Amino acid sequence: MSDATHGLPEASKVPAPRTMEVGDLRRALVAGWRDYRRKPMMGVFFSLIYVVGGWLIYLFLFVTEQIWWALPFTVGFPLIAPFLAVGLYEVSRRLELGETDWRRNDIFGVVWRQRLRQLPLMSWVIIVYFLFWSFFAHMLFALFMGPSVLMNVSSSYAYLLQPEGLLMLLVGSAFGAVFAFVLFCLTVISLPLLLDKELDFVTAMLTSIAVVKRNPKIMIGWGVVIAGLTFVAMLPALMGLFIALPVLGHASWHVYRSALEHD
Repeated sequence: MSDATHGLPEASKVPAPRTMEVGDLRRALVAGWRDYRRKPMMGVFFSLIYVVGGWLIYLFLFVTEQIWWALPFTVGFPLIAPFLAVGLYEVSRRLELGETDWRRNDIFGVVWRQRLRQLPLMSWVIIVYFLFWSFFAHMLFALFMGPSVLMNVSSSYAYLLQPEGLLMLLVGSAFGAVFAFVLFCLTVISLPLLLDKELDFVTAMLTSIAVVKRNPKIMIGWGVVIAGLTFVAMLPALMGLFIALPVLGHASWHVYRSALEHD
């Protein structure tokens, strides 16, 4: 429905958070696997963007002898995965509605049209967040190891086995977990919500936070599942992401559907 004065879509009613159960996560994963099996090529395509992007980043770091940046990028790179999963949300949305007679271009068209909605603003939030994490990781390295090690980091990586290096890894991992959790709270519900409803991105983020506050244990558990499966999938040269990313993307849509009261 369109607004008669401005020709803009009418704002959607903000769905209320609901109380979730552990079974909701299990059912979401099962549904995610089912959606992936029904439309596997869509999952492979969107995963390919993510995997190839990862390969290019690590190749660039290797060629420029800055491979030590692989550690913060490994922690931070998954932060952009939710935005790349928008196409997977659309696939699951259509399958949920019983729509199966569509082509890949239909999904790409939906993703392309998001540039005129609120998702690009959310993408900027994620990108700025990722850049800030990269800067913070650089600062943390300099704080623990000193500028001399930072300037000559490509000569040896034995410094990581020193007490200062091990402490840096420990503290950096703790901060990385906090960074990831905050972004998780902001995006876990907001991204599929923005695809599904006509809302502004601030309202979507606040709704996502409200869901996490109402279901802290369930949502923390979901975050652990995402982090664990993503980390394991990244170990074999990112190849495991061809399965993990689509399944988690589809499952995230079903978690969203379980987390809010829908008309």
